[in-house]
Amino acid sequence: MKVKKLLHTRMRVSDMDETIVFYQNVLGLEVLERKVSPRGSHLAFMAVPNSEELIELCSFPASGPVSVQEDLVHLAFEVDNLDQTIADLQKKNVPITDGPTQSSSGSRFIFIDAPDGYEVELIERPPGTAIV
Repeated sequence: MKVKKLLHTRMRVSDMDETIVFYQNVLGLEVLERKVSPRGSHLAFMAVPNSEELIELCSFPASGPVSVQEDLVHLAFEVDNLDQTIADLQKKNVPITDGPTQSSSGSRFIFIDAPDGYEVELIERPPGTAIV
């Protein structure tokens, strides 16, 4: 078997509205759809600029708050200019939790925290650099 393509990644969150505001206001993602599943999960599908894959946020209030283990999961997004990204984050009072760091390939990256402790990596890659 060979899969065709990645469609979405689901992340469970404690507070759907807080998480949506973070991804919209800090990273520029767009909510495409919000709904409640037959079993009561609150779902929001978010579009990532210049990407076909979606992020599916899932809140299941009956199961209580989410606790994300450190270094378990992170999302990585490419940015055009890391210095400008850092300045924009500072204006929004979003703390940088790690970096900036430069990799051996010449990419530069930082980390910030999303609600529930999910890490978000923001990467500036030199032209022609491999994906990772």
